[in-house]
Amino acid sequence: MPLEPLLIVELVLLGLATGFLAGLLGIGGGMIMVPFISAMLGARGVAPGLAVKMAIATSMATIIFTSISSVRAHHKKGAVRWDIAWRLAPGIVLGAMVASLGVFALLKGAALYFVFGGFVTFSAVQMYLDRKPAPTRQLPGTAGMLGAGGVIGFLSGLVGAGGGFVSVPFMTWCNVAIHNAVATSAALGFPIALANVAGYVVAGQGLTGLPPYSFGYLWLPALVVIASCSVLMAPVGAKAAHALPVKKLKRAFAVVLLILAAYMLYKGVAALG
Repeated sequence: MPLEPLLIVELVLLGLATGFLAGLLGIGGGMIMVPFISAMLGARGVAPGLAVKMAIATSMATIIFTSISSVRAHHKKGAVRWDIAWRLAPGIVLGAMVASLGVFALLKGAALYFVFGGFVTFSAVQMYLDRKPAPTRQLPGTAGMLGAGGVIGFLSGLVGAGGGFVSVPFMTWCNVAIHNAVATSAALGFPIALANVAGYVVAGQGLTGLPPYSFGYLWLPALVVIASCSVLMAPVGAKAAHALPVKKLKRAFAVVLLILAAYMLYKGVAALG
């Protein structure tokens, strides 16, 4: 698979778009990258089941870089709830390692399409409906935060996202302000990505049918180009997030997720055929 100019252009555009949305919505960009990278790989002869796994792993790897850029911009505005991030991080790392080292490698590609689409749809609907949490609801204790972090890390490992599709609704459900939830989700993207990428590299060793320039499940050309471009755009998205009203931010988050969930569910049905 040569690195033709068209592929480079596609990856640059994808990187710019995902970087902006990572900063804007706190989703780490994975929700955008997975559908597009899987389509790029499929168009270049990679089997659908392997393409979606490589797309998930590669998108997660780029989050290591975009999360750093995005969280710096949010931190300058004092929006990151570091107390929440530190309480969720241990569970996130445990959940991510279980997903990327074990479950991810065992699941068939079609199943991952459905997992991706199903959980994203649920999160998007909750966000779009803007259901108000009980005024007295607060973040859970240590055990509850460990469990919540584990779920966020595990699901992120299966779908290649920075966890915002779970962590943002979870935090807003516990009465954390939406701008704080988005900023804190950006901070959580780093431990989620680091733990999962380590698992993807180990689990992908010795696989057959990988395209050139692969490292385990990682597709290195996409990682390098997308990460380089998205890091430039993430601060722009973060700045835009603080300029938008709360309701519009929630609706934008939900619409993006619903569109991509529908696409991935469609791909899952096609993979079954």
